[in-house]
Amino acid sequence: MKHEWRKKEKDVYLPKNKPAIIDVPSYQFITIKGAGNPNDDFFAEYIQVLYTLSYAIKMTLKNAASKPEGYADYTVYPLEGVWDINEAAKQNYTGTLNKNDLVFRLMIRQPDFVTKQFYNEMLALTKQKKPNELLDKARFRKIKEGLCIQMLHIGSYDDEPASFKIMEAFAEEQHYRKESKIHHEIYLSDFRRVPPEKLKTVLRFNASPKQTNAR
Repeated sequence: MKHEWRKKEKDVYLPKNKPAIIDVPSYQFITIKGAGNPNDDFFAEYIQVLYTLSYAIKMTLKNAASKPEGYADYTVYPLEGVWDINEAAKQNYTGTLNKNDLVFRLMIRQPDFVTKQFYNEMLALTKQKKPNELLDKARFRKIKEGLCIQMLHIGSYDDEPASFKIMEAFAEEQHYRKESKIHHEIYLSDFRRVPPEKLKTVLRFNASPKQTNAR
């Protein structure tokens, strides 16, 4: 039976548009790091590299005569991004974000039956068939987020601060603290086809319980 993340992993990928606490386990991803304004042309090339590798893995496994243990056909997972600002911007931060100061790690999750060895084979094959210097930046790694607060944001990416304020207020009410200004986004909509006001994005940040004084 085909594994469809939209149906099988709703807690992780389809939260409600109100904050909730979630403990995110370890998953494996293809990742790529970069810096700069995501509205600039270069950003699409980073996304393309991740999708090219992800579909190479999916289709090669689907058509292989011998499948890895635990294999099931699956829907490719959505694009995700972890966002921060560079060190110079942190030292001179005034409360206004300059998108040119952004640093990011884009990633697409891979099923558990995909091994690093197989990823390396697909990386080498992709370099032959579709050469791109950004392929040298791609990495296969496991990431465990752990305890987080997340919610579904509906609307423009530029309007996300309003949702983050709601999430931070929820954290305070639940006696949690936000670990840092780094945050995670999961893109459920194709921004090339969906109008900004209808975009759906999962917003997430790491949180931890506040220390309380024992009586």
